[in-house]
Amino acid sequence: MATETSLPDNRALPMEISSQVPNATPTAQRRAAPVRPEVLTTVYNFPSMEPMRFAYYAANKLLLPLRRDILHRAVIYEGDATRQGTASTKWRNEVHGSSRKIRPQKGTGRARLGDKKSPMLRGGGVAFGPRPRDFSSGLPRKIYDLAWRTALSYRYRRGQLVVLENDIEIEMDEPRWLAQIMEWSHLGQGDGGSLLVARNPQENLSQAFSGVGGHGRLKSEDDVDVKDLLKAGRVMIEKRSLDRLLKKHSSDLSRTVSSAM
Repeated sequence: MATETSLPDNRALPMEISSQVPNATPTAQRRAAPVRPEVLTTVYNFPSMEPMRFAYYAANKLLLPLRRDILHRAVIYEGDATRQGTASTKWRNEVHGSSRKIRPQKGTGRARLGDKKSPMLRGGGVAFGPRPRDFSSGLPRKIYDLAWRTALSYRYRRGQLVVLENDIEIEMDEPRWLAQIMEWSHLGQGDGGSLLVARNPQENLSQAFSGVGGHGRLKSEDDVDVKDLLKAGRVMIEKRSLDRLLKKHSSDLSRTVSSAM
């Protein structure tokens, strides 16, 4: 009479024996890391806009889905940080003047009134006026970094992220000449304007962009924010600036928990 027998368990066998059993998985072996998807970008030369080479970036940096809620939180956070909060008014005890009562309390037939620093009189204090305060709001660092890469991904998906070669240089500092180049390359005001981000803008480039008007703006990589990426019709950025910004805003990709801003 036949009896059922259980198959040998490879986990209970020694390493030498388990290596001889088919379909055995030694504990020392590790699963291969998955291939990280990448996206392809073209690097152009400015101002000729001639394609020079290709560059690859991780999909979790330039191919993120659109998150309007995160972008909204980032724009509000940046706007609150730029508010000065220096508006100030004086209450009646801070206004210079005598505290003598203007007229008697009774007998004049008119409304009762105190000193001339009353908020009801011209030149007196301001009731419930603004006082200096801090308008800045908080936002976790990982959410802000995710908003940065989401804004860049939004431009990349729409074909509005133009990666340029490093050290952008132009021959002349004439704004009219630069405006003609922007219009010829479909980067000017008629196509929504462009934002050029450079690490160390050249002097001629800065002077030329100062007079092109709505055709484009020039900002250094330290001054650009999420709102600038969303406001312009197209974003032109040096490759090294893009690499530095992506590296700077990648805290949510690491396993270590960073402090909130």
